Amino acid sequence: MQGDSDGVNRALGEFRAYLETLTFIQIDPRLRSKVRQSDIVQNTLVDAWANLDGILALDADARRRRLRRMLIHNLLDKVREVTAACRDGRLERSLEEAAAESACRLQDRLAVEDTSPSERMVQEEDWERLLEAMAQLPERQREALCLQKYHNYTLAQIAEHLDCTIGAVAGLHAHGLEKLRELLGDWE
Repeated sequence: MQGDSDGVNRALGEFRAYLETLTFIQIDPRLRSKVRQSDIVQNTLVDAWANLDGILALDADARRRRLRRMLIHNLLDKVREVTAACRDGRLERSLEEAAAESACRLQDRLAVEDTSPSERMVQEEDWERLLEAMAQLPERQREALCLQKYHNYTLAQIAEHLDCTIGAVAGLHAHGLEKLRELLGDWE
């Protein structure tokens, strides 16, 4: 497969949106100036490319699990690197808290993969379905929803982060939820 550059590009392109959405959910917004999501995704894609034949030989669920574990390990490495590099006392506390929160979310994702097979299957299916639907949202809608759901931001904090009004955030949130309902159908 690695000799077929169109096939390789297509396979890696399919992985990118999935990895970007997962990265956005996992990284605390306070760390985003220190942890560039695109770098983490790119590093994971390079890792995937190095073992592309093995990854493509897996079924879709196993492939996503493998990519997710690769991404989580890259994220944990970067979070540790950022935490170790903190020098400014005021920023250090905020970044350490953000790193700790991100690391906990990442460790929780790894722990989910260590549950019983039946529990993991149900959780995995729900998680994958939500991730795939969120990956289809426009970036600002996805960001507004992720900041609220996964980072517990208020509408005012999201507005400040996105540099827009609270009304605009409410609209992004409402349209994002509407699109998710459309994509997910009757899913709870």
